[in-house]
Order: sequence, then C-alpha cells, then structure tokens
Amino acid sequence: MSSHTPARPEVLDFLLSRRSHPAVSLGEPGPDGETLQKILTAAARVPDHGKLAPWRFVLYEGDARNRIGTHLAALAETRFGPLDEARRQQELTRFTRAPLVVGVFSRAAVHPKIPVWEQELSAGAVCMTLVTAATAAGFGVQWVSEWIAFDAEAIAYLGGQPDEKVAGFIHIGTAMQPPFERPRPDLAEIVTTWTGA
Repeated sequence: MSSHTPARPEVLDFLLSRRSHPAVSLGEPGPDGETLQKILTAAARVPDHGKLAPWRFVLYEGDARNRIGTHLAALAETRFGPLDEARRQQELTRFTRAPLVVGVFSRAAVHPKIPVWEQELSAGAVCMTLVTAATAAGFGVQWVSEWIAFDAEAIAYLGGQPDEKVAGFIHIGTAMQPPFERPRPDLAEIVTTWTGA
C-alpha cells in the first residue's frame, strides 16, 4: 500500500498565490486573541534541530506602538542627523502601519551538536510560517527588517536581549487594497540537477 500523502491542491494553490502586502496598506482589524494564538502556534511548528526553540516572539500592539515611534524617531536623529518631515513620519509610524507587529528574535547560540547556522535558519522558517499562517487566516502580511533590526540600542528598546538578533518584524492587519504581483525567479535560472563529478 502506498504511503503517499493524499494531494491537497488547494494548499498548493494558496502557496502559489501568496503575496506580501505593504505594511502601509494594512488596517484594522488585526487578529483577535484566539486567532493570534493559532497563528503563533503554527509559526512555532517549524524544523528545529535539537528542539531548541532558538527564537521567540514579541508583540507590539495598541498605544505602545506610538511610544515606539517617538523613541525611534529620536534615535534615528542621533544616528542619521536631523530628519526631514517625511523621514520623521516614517520613523514615527514605523510600528503603527499595521494593527499588530510581531517581532521574531533569534536566540541562536553555540551548541555542542547544533550549528548556529541551523538555528538561524529555523528562525527564518518561523518568520515565513508566521507570514503564511497569518495570510491563511485572512490577513495581509509583510515581513520587514529595516535599520532597527541591526541597531543594538533599538533592539534593546524593542525587547531584544544582548545575545539576540532580529529575524524580522511581521506586520499583520486587514488588507485595504489588493497586493501587486512582482516578477518571480525563473526556475530555469535557479534549478539544476546534480549529475555527479
């Protein structure tokens, strides 16, 4: 008897149609508590060699997002000099573009058996699964990093620990407009078949 899993063409079609929504095009509502729990639970079901869970989530929602923007605008001025009005608004609204932002922090660390690289790949898998799960739940989603993901002071303010890195900030909300499709890689340029030495 074949052990082949029955086909799920609707799932494959969903994956083939998935598209990011720019965070500025995401509005209320975001996921409710129960839906968010399901999304995060799905995101945590990724390959994780050694069952280390070398990642964690930080949620940014409600009025806290405005305080973050004020802090980041001030921090950006210390990094980049005086900000023009457009750049100031960009920083002030960085976490209010969508009703919910989920920070994914990588806790990859030296381990006697599990390479750091594998742990970091697992964090990337968490981000992508989070994007997919939120999309499947009916929301528009965008995975971004931006300068704050590489600035130690910003990371600390956003809840990161000194030994952690930002794998991504996932913006989740209700899509206010259809997403734009973009060119995708040509498989002929990225797929080869190994034929031996």
